[in-house]
Amino acid sequence: MDSVHQGDQDGIKGVYHINIVDCVTQYEGVATCEHISEAFLIPVLAALLASFPFVIKGFHSDNGSEYINQFVAKLLNKLLIEEQTKSRSRHCNDNALAEAKNGAIVRKHLGYSHIPQHFATRVNAFCSAHLNPYLNFHRPCLFAETITDAKGRQRKRYPYKLMMTPYEKLKALDNAKQFLKPGITFQQLDIQAKAMSDNEAAQRLHDARAKLFKTIFNRSKKAA
Repeated sequence: MDSVHQGDQDGIKGVYHINIVDCVTQYEGVATCEHISEAFLIPVLAALLASFPFVIKGFHSDNGSEYINQFVAKLLNKLLIEEQTKSRSRHCNDNALAEAKNGAIVRKHLGYSHIPQHFATRVNAFCSAHLNPYLNFHRPCLFAETITDAKGRQRKRYPYKLMMTPYEKLKALDNAKQFLKPGITFQQLDIQAKAMSDNEAAQRLHDARAKLFKTIFNRSKKAA
């Protein structure tokens, strides 16, 4: 898990995006809040964790105080998440997957321009309704395989045969049903995955994002 700040303007903070990625399937959730204080962060974090269809056993973040505190610990205990770990200072590779997704997903789709904090609810609704379903059911990811050469050295390769969506990766796991949360079945998830084609989902995401940005920047210009 990591947080991404959507820029300052004239000394005024923008919204914050919370990006959470599963290290096995690359299943991902992005959410937006006004501040990263517990009053705004905890409800968003709880909703993100609840959106994952499988049981979460561990929680890893950077060592920022927004995640390492009693409020997050209480939430994790409530959700029966057994392990909480954090990155070491000045070791960005400790949270490499989330850091990579910050650029490839959050910045790609939401950009770098300042978004005023009062638009957090609108952006969060866009993430929940359009961005997250597209990422998990329609956007393919590369997965690594380990190759051992003649000298015994191991190397990571990313063959096209292992390219699949996070949902397809989840289904490909051995005995995958055991990882689902109670009350969730692959039959239910298949309906969501097959509701539209990948191209239709991408177009739907594009249209929703264009509408969102038009609302944000038109209103911001009028306010200025």
